[in-house]
Amino acid sequence: MTTFVNMFIEVKNLSKNYGNQSAVVDVSFRLEPGEIVGFLGPNGAGKSTTLKMLLGLIQPSSGSVLIDHKDPQEHSIELKKQIGYLAENNPLYAEMYVREFLAFIGKIHQIPQLEARIQEVIEWVGLQKEAHKKIQELSKGYQQRVGIALAIIHNPRILILDEPTSGLDPNQRDEIRDLIKSLQKDRIILFSSHILSEVEAICDRVLLIHQGKLVSDSPMKEITDLEKFFKEKTN
Repeated sequence: MTTFVNMFIEVKNLSKNYGNQSAVVDVSFRLEPGEIVGFLGPNGAGKSTTLKMLLGLIQPSSGSVLIDHKDPQEHSIELKKQIGYLAENNPLYAEMYVREFLAFIGKIHQIPQLEARIQEVIEWVGLQKEAHKKIQELSKGYQQRVGIALAIIHNPRILILDEPTSGLDPNQRDEIRDLIKSLQKDRIILFSSHILSEVEAICDRVLLIHQGKLVSDSPMKEITDLEKFFKEKTN
């Protein structure tokens, strides 16, 4: 696999206001390949708004997002080709077959040698025994695998995963966690979750946002009790 050297995401003094309400306030951080970074915060803290600005879906009120020196607002299509995004609600075409759906997405991305790439991704995410089924026939865990396949089929340089293990049983969470860790090398992975045990198990670093402000940017190895740390920073 290609090593994506010199890749980065740099967020500087990022803010977003909706009228008189501040959703994100002066947030700054930098992400580079090789780390899985947990993005945490209580409900309404500004996580989703920040992710949408990273993805170029909404315009910041002030500050900047740069992905390899490029603004997502000005280079939207180019940068979307480099980002894999798994949304919290995992939007899938449930009536399509797994291979049919991945072929549809692959054609949108104009992936060369598409059939070979589909097979590679199916094996990578562990969908071999389910690939002949319709998505609506799959368990929640396997639907999450399809969502991850959707996010990685174009070999993106950046993965943004929003609640990828939500609603899964413990065995399914372990499987998805291992899958995400297998994608870590050479990529930027930003992992948003409310499940603190998942963040402890998978992340190298934690960004904690509260009331729109980044209140901590800490290596996981320096946090002995993430739940206690979370409560101290958000109370």
